[in-house]
Amino acid sequence: MSIEISKVIRTKRKTIALQITDDATLVVRAPFGVSDEIIKKVVEKHKSWIEKKIREVRARDPKVAKKEFVNGEGFLYLGKYYKLHIVDKQDVPLMFNNGFFLLKSYVPVARELFVKWYKKMAYEKISERVEWYAGARGFKYNKVNITDAQKRWGSCSSCGNLNFSWRLIMAPLPVVDYVVVHELAHLEERNHGEKFWAIVKMLFAEYERYQDWLKANGYMLTL
Repeated sequence: MSIEISKVIRTKRKTIALQITDDATLVVRAPFGVSDEIIKKVVEKHKSWIEKKIREVRARDPKVAKKEFVNGEGFLYLGKYYKLHIVDKQDVPLMFNNGFFLLKSYVPVARELFVKWYKKMAYEKISERVEWYAGARGFKYNKVNITDAQKRWGSCSSCGNLNFSWRLIMAPLPVVDYVVVHELAHLEERNHGEKFWAIVKMLFAEYERYQDWLKANGYMLTL
């Protein structure tokens, strides 16, 4: 039985990449000049891996279904779920106090309010962690930016800007630290060679544990 390809995206990239999406479909990213026949052969070659990943996606935690913003619904913040409470009165549209409290009249724009709140907290916490780890190694960076990236947790630009997805603030703090250290290490080593990982390990000895956590659970960091 052949594997069904949901979408083929051709770009200026040099290699073929296979991606299993959050709805358990296969997306292939390929260079412009690569034929459909070659793509099919690559997919067939990696059939076992694709089927394994599809099974993993289908077995995921049901708590990550699209949010409905209703009473009692759980929302992640630094690795813990906190319940949402819809209230009739409070001074601000959305408040956090060992739980999320949302004014009833703002339910139609709840997602926008949550994203704004997550971005604010992400900037505060990630900036703090960047400063700490940068000081430990003597890294010199330009500034911290919070992005809307859905798949890329962090990046480091050639001019020293450190970019992080706001979704990262949903993860446990050690996972945040791993991504922070990863991007700071790129200030010294642009690629992922031995020197790069040696820097990461020196600053964060248990990085592999949290790297694995992100690979296995990153899909949960969403609204």
